[in-house]
Order: sequence, then C-alpha cells, then structure tokens
Amino acid sequence: MSRDSFHESVNHYFNRAASFSTLDEGLINQVRCCNSAYRMRFPVKRDDGTITVIEAYRAEHSHHRLPTKGGIRFSPDVTMDETIALAALMTYKCAVVGVPFGGAKGGVRIDSNTISDGFRERVTRRYTAELIRKNFIGPDIDVPAPDYGTGEREMGWIADTYKNLKLNSGDAYACVTGKPLAMHGIPGRKQATGLGVFYGIRSCMEIAEDMQALGLTTGIAGKRVIVQGLGNVGYHAALFMQRDGGAIITGIAEREGGIFNPNGLDVDEVFKFRNANKSILGFPGAESIANGQELLERECDILIPSALENQITAENAPRIKAKIVAEAANGPVDFEGEAILHQRGILMIPDLFLNAGGVTVSYFEWLKNRAGVSFDRMISRHEELVKREMVTAMEEMTGVKLSEEASRRLIHGPSEEELVIAALEQSMMRAYANIHRAWKERNLPDLRTAAFLLALERVAESYKHHGIFP
Repeated sequence: MSRDSFHESVNHYFNRAASFSTLDEGLINQVRCCNSAYRMRFPVKRDDGTITVIEAYRAEHSHHRLPTKGGIRFSPDVTMDETIALAALMTYKCAVVGVPFGGAKGGVRIDSNTISDGFRERVTRRYTAELIRKNFIGPDIDVPAPDYGTGEREMGWIADTYKNLKLNSGDAYACVTGKPLAMHGIPGRKQATGLGVFYGIRSCMEIAEDMQALGLTTGIAGKRVIVQGLGNVGYHAALFMQRDGGAIITGIAEREGGIFNPNGLDVDEVFKFRNANKSILGFPGAESIANGQELLERECDILIPSALENQITAENAPRIKAKIVAEAANGPVDFEGEAILHQRGILMIPDLFLNAGGVTVSYFEWLKNRAGVSFDRMISRHEELVKREMVTAMEEMTGVKLSEEASRRLIHGPSEEELVIAALEQSMMRAYANIHRAWKERNLPDLRTAAFLLALERVAESYKHHGIFP
C-alpha cells in the first residue's frame, strides 16, 4: 500500500464508525472533510551556496475548536495527501482524549538524516515565515509540535522566528509546543507520547475478561514485547514498559535492521549502543536481523509498531504472532491488514487513542504559555504547608514521630513534571475507559471503531453548538 493510500485507511475507519452513527449525513461530511490545506514551495540556500526549492505542506482539518494542533514531520516521502490524513487523525485524537483543539499537520520534503544543521535551521525558519504569511500559525490559530524527523530544536527555531516576526504578541511562545525548557517548554513533554503508550497498554491489560479471551493474564509484568522504532516514541514506550511495567523487551527493530533476545534486552543499553555505533545491529548478546520487518513476525505477547504508517498490511498480517498490536505510531496497520488481524483474534489498541499522550501534554504546555506561569508555582508550596500541618497534627494525636524520610515524602509539594505526568495518566486512563465502554455497551466490532465513533460524535456536537448546523 502506498503512503498516499494512508488517507484511504483513515477514511475507511471513519466511514465504518459513521455507519454506527445516527447523525445527519451532512454533519458527518463536515466532520470528515479537511477545512483547509496549504502547499508551498520556497527557496533555501544550501551549504555550498547554491539554491534549492523546498516543497512543504500544512493542513488544518477541523476548525470546530481553535487553535488547530498537530506536528511537523521532515521526510522525503511526505505528501499533501498524507498530511491531510494525519491532520484528520489529530482531530479525532484530540476529541477522544478531551483536548480542545482541532486537528492539523505539517510536512516538509527533506531527509532529516542527511541534511546539515545549518540547512535544517534555514528550512525550519523559512517554513515558519511561510506559515505566518498565510496565517497558518499562531497561539489562537494553529499550533505545531514535533513529529517524525523533528524535535525540541526545530520547535525552538519556530518559536524564535515567530516571536521576532510577531513583535506585539504577548504570548508568542504559545505558537508551538514541544519546545526546549529554556524556551518555555514543559517538563514531561519529551517522553509524553511514549509514556502515554505505556499508560494506554496498562489500562487495556487491567481488564481480565479481555485478557482471558487472548490467553493472557492481566498486567504488563512478564509479557514479551517487540518494539518497532527506537526514536522518541519507541524508546520511551519500551523504557516505561520495561522499567515501570516489568515487561520483557525481546526485540527492537530500526531502519538498519533488528535485534532479538528471548531473555530480554536492556532498552537503555540498546539506545546507548545505537547512539555510539549508529546502528543497533551487533548489540552484544542479541541476534541481529538484517531486515527489521521480519522481527514484527516473531512470537510475542505485545507488538508495538512506533515508526511510520503502513507497516502491517495484507502481505504480512497473516504472519503476525502477537496477541496485542499496540499502535504507537500513526497508522502502522492499514485497513486490509487490520481486517486480517481482527479475523485472527488479535486485539488492536488504536493509534487514535494510544499515541495521544503527546498532544495531551502539548495542551498543558500551551496552557502554561498562555497563562505565563508554571503549574507548580501556584500550588506546590501551598500543598507542602498544608501537608506539613496535617503530618504535625497526626504525630501529636498518635504520639508517633515519623522518620525524616517518611515525613519528607508525605510533605513534598508536587513539581511541575509530577503534575503533568499525573494529569497525563488520568487522561489516558479515562479515555480508555470511555472507549472500552462504548465498544462493549454499543456492541461495536473493535476498539478502533469505538474510538472513531466517540470522536465523530464529540466533534459533531461541537459543530452543532457553534450554530454551524442550526
């Protein structure tokens, strides 16, 4: 399946969910369609002084809530069709986890693995200037974030460019999220998507009835896991699954190939090895596999594809041996592959929900930038004083003096990162409970249909209340 047909998969899932809806067809069409898309071409100077023309995109799928929100990916394969599909997913994703944004997405056709830092910066800043020119960026308009091929550095360049071109903006840093902490980012954003994946899988595996149907016990501990992708999402998902969940990471796949060890891999050690050697192949004590795609077909309890879309299709779906496929990437299973996995009784946790941790914490960062104050600054010291009084009162009533360490733990006021992580955990748990309830109570075919239907209904309800459909 081509990358452009990823849009076909998104529409297929949406239309399937819409078939269970009683909403007016015109309202469904409004939710489905992309509101606006912008294709741009602009010149950028190469390091040798020559000029190249860059093609880039930005799509704003839905204006039912503003601003729109979505990442920017740097990839030589990005297309307008893919960008629109990803923007649509962002609309539905925000609706599922209760984040009040419309969906958007951006793409720049460059290879982030081969360009120099200087060229990367020139492209990023010029892309930002083009978005400003067409009113496709701003704290109240459209707020980008990192995606495949981009990160904190690029978001910092975007914020700096916007701030210097919009001199009278009092909340300029709210124009983009995923920024470095030194540029008014928020603690916890870097690991948010991967940590959200962990919370989502954990929520799924706590339901005994569903796990019994798969022949699994409840809980993540002891489950064999294969992860595709060791980027920001895959690394943090694997790390939290291993460190906090007690999972056994038996396989990791990357562009250059895969490694496998049935007794488990140390995620941090693999990450350090790849940074030092530019490859995971040859990691000590592991079997190296030249074609990383083959690793997806190894036996495991949970498969976490966290790279790009269309990694599991009709071609390889019959050979997938996992009992749960947890979609940490956007669209890693196309609709033909999904049908085969479903027939084979494999449970899929949909991307629409599972990788929403990033946009959830981006929402917190946007709120922080709009307010101009960190969350902990307003409450941390007050909570510490209240807890201290409670501990003192308890000690006086009981006559028992707590140890210094116990007293410190109880009195401790939450840091900003602790507040962010706790709010992320609650958001993911609540969202899964809502999706699971819709799946079971409304007799829907799977979790993905339930998630899409909830998103459709929530976006449609917003349109109705805005008076667009009287």
